Amino acid sequence: MKINISKSILENILIHAGPFLEKKDTSQITSHVYLNVTDSKLTLRATDFEIGYEVVTDKINVIAQGSVTANGKKLLDIVRILKEGDINLEVKNEMLYISQSHSNFKLPAFSHNEFPEFPSYEGKSRISINSHLLIDSLKKITPAIDSNNPKFELNGALIDIKQNFINFASTDTRRLAVVTIQNESSNELSIILPRKAIVEIQKLFFDNIELYYDQTNLIIHSDQYTFFTKLINGKFPEYSRIIPKEIANELILPKAVMIESIKQITTISTDVKITFLNDLITFESLSDDNIEAKTEIGFNTGFSTLFTIAINSRYLLDFLNSINNSEFSIGLNEGNLPFILSDDNFKTVVMPIVI
Repeated sequence: MKINISKSILENILIHAGPFLEKKDTSQITSHVYLNVTDSKLTLRATDFEIGYEVVTDKINVIAQGSVTANGKKLLDIVRILKEGDINLEVKNEMLYISQSHSNFKLPAFSHNEFPEFPSYEGKSRISINSHLLIDSLKKITPAIDSNNPKFELNGALIDIKQNFINFASTDTRRLAVVTIQNESSNELSIILPRKAIVEIQKLFFDNIELYYDQTNLIIHSDQYTFFTKLINGKFPEYSRIIPKEIANELILPKAVMIESIKQITTISTDVKITFLNDLITFESLSDDNIEAKTEIGFNTGFSTLFTIAINSRYLLDFLNSINNSEFSIGLNEGNLPFILSDDNFKTVVMPIVI
């Protein structure tokens, strides 16, 4: 194998490959990227077995075809320190040589035949969905995905496909985030994607994507990238039961003012007590350190009697930072019961702090 490739193109490809590499054990072939060169294009793959990334580019000059693996992190480190312009990659004696002008490097290679096989999307069932709606929905529910729950299904998000709509749902047991989009589907399907996969999907894809699935994997394909993730095997909680069916009090609140007020309190405490009076909303810190923070905004709430809730401020800020409208809805029942934050097709149900 021997090629010339622009530094900027190779660097961008390797940066995207980074999250898919085995980091701790460099003796594993999954710490390597796989490069395959045909007479007109370069295909690069990276995988840690759980998720995988493939990119294809024809923006290269092919001198000789072939395949090789090399440590992905070290290859990126080398490419980064080189100057702008073309870089030469060449395989000789089971080593990958990287050169540019007077600079020369070499990396050991594993047998490329031992690199893990990628699942194919050929012949698999397809999910029809607008790519922009998919990415926007995943972005909104990502903050509510748990990260280290012994129930593996909570370390991912549910894509619940019905005939006329799709629900995207995630929960960390203290809050539930749900996005609903209208979508026609001939098959009903529920799959759970791991958090890591959801984060990488948002980085790689923007439009013109195709989704395929089987019992083990979800595969996303675009003109440039192919991505796969193993699905989480488990049963996601019955999320629809968590959403309150009736709301006693509903307010439309200004997003920017709420963010500003809450951020003032978070300089002292992440836990915030919000009190709704008839024409005033107050925000107070909940802290055991005898330190206090308090602010208020004038607002006609419609409450004839005092109403108080206490919350983890991050839950509210995560929701507010995910929406585009200047206002949002909050649905309240009692101070110790779950409340709903709503913006169009996006809802977050939050368990308050009992005080």
